Amino acid sequence: MESREAQIAAIAALDEPTRRRLYDYVVRQPVPVSRDDAAATLELPRTTVAFHLDRLVDEDLLDVIYERRTGRTGPGAGRPAKLYQRSQHHVAVSLPQRRYDLAGQLLSGALEDAERSGSSPRAILDQRAYQLGKELGETARGPDADIDRNAALRVLEAYGFEPRIEAGEIALVNCPFHTLAQAYTGLVCGMNLRLLEGLLDGLGHTGLTARLDPVPAHCCVRLAPAP
Repeated sequence: MESREAQIAAIAALDEPTRRRLYDYVVRQPVPVSRDDAAATLELPRTTVAFHLDRLVDEDLLDVIYERRTGRTGPGAGRPAKLYQRSQHHVAVSLPQRRYDLAGQLLSGALEDAERSGSSPRAILDQRAYQLGKELGETARGPDADIDRNAALRVLEAYGFEPRIEAGEIALVNCPFHTLAQAYTGLVCGMNLRLLEGLLDGLGHTGLTARLDPVPAHCCVRLAPAP
């Protein structure tokens, strides 16, 4: 997962008007474009175009490829041109943070598995949510990491839960699946509970357990010390 800071920086890069014009021009073309193409079309100095295009590459908003446009090859064909095209990276920023991509991955995968196996879609959703959470925890833990509540807080923060310590427990003051949870509360909150149970199991000995504890404007799950 690309960091939230990197995604915000990428969006911020488009706040500069010339850079945004260049980005819009490149992504609307059917083929990759050169600096000369962009400079001529937008009537900008080539040095200005080069600076802004390379800044967009640095922010992963554009990709660079090299091609000979003459179609000639071999000695005397000249150097390949540096061309720009839309990046394959996906950039999305929401405030507060939402992770509908994660919910969509779980829900669509559960439906596909249920159609193939004939099993309960909800049971499969819970299984997939738990397994994904466990994998996230194991990845965050690493082979030599010290397992404590700070590890859990880091993962929860990265995925938009906005964890806050309250009276020895961890309240999750943001729901990354807010709109879905409002419309399909039982389904989404059950999925979320299993996701966080898997996360804690994947992290290891955090001393925490996940439980449903719905609070308005908060995540439906709360993390408390294990009995």
